[in-house]
Amino acid sequence: MQQSTAEIGKWVEDIAAQFLESKNYQILFRNWRAGRGDIDIIALADNFIVFVEVKGGSSKLFGAPELRITPAKKRQLYKLASLFLTEVENYHIPHDHYRFDVVIVDGNPSKYDIRHYENAFYI
Repeated sequence: MQQSTAEIGKWVEDIAAQFLESKNYQILFRNWRAGRGDIDIIALADNFIVFVEVKGGSSKLFGAPELRITPAKKRQLYKLASLFLTEVENYHIPHDHYRFDVVIVDGNPSKYDIRHYENAFYI
């Protein structure tokens, strides 16, 4: 049975979260929403608040998933992260810095690769 886009997206984010937890990231939020967007994962790692964009891909037809992180997407993530940081005092999360990571889950549940780009981009 074919999985829906939402089911595949959830699977990709679950795999990414498990992967980050295995690297001692503390997952704070998943799908944190504000305005018209969301941040896939917000985590804490080495006193950094890490905003994680997760992308999946099972076909080379549309190119590498990394290519779907456009300049417009980066700007949107920065705006959302800025909103989160204005609220961070309400969450009482100790942190010194923040950064943007990207986790790519390339494949399907029977066979996949994970690529993690720390400090993937700056705005």
